[in-house]
Amino acid sequence: MKTALVWIGRAAGAIGFAICALGSIARLGGRYTVGTYQVGTLLLAGTAAMVAGCLALLWALTARDGQDR
Repeated sequence: MKTALVWIGRAAGAIGFAICALGSIARLGGRYTVGTYQVGTLLLAGTAAMVAGCLALLWALTARDGQDR
């Protein structure tokens, strides 16, 4: 389970970073929308994905095995 949480956390963080980077580059270029999404929405979604990734990694760090007692 720990391995799955680590990979989920890494993937969510990478996807969130990519979404934030896309929104930031678009906004610095003077655009307010990317496709049908507003740039603020992309930044918020990217931040949420990175937070979810952090929570998954934290859960993996604090998870106990049966032998840890």
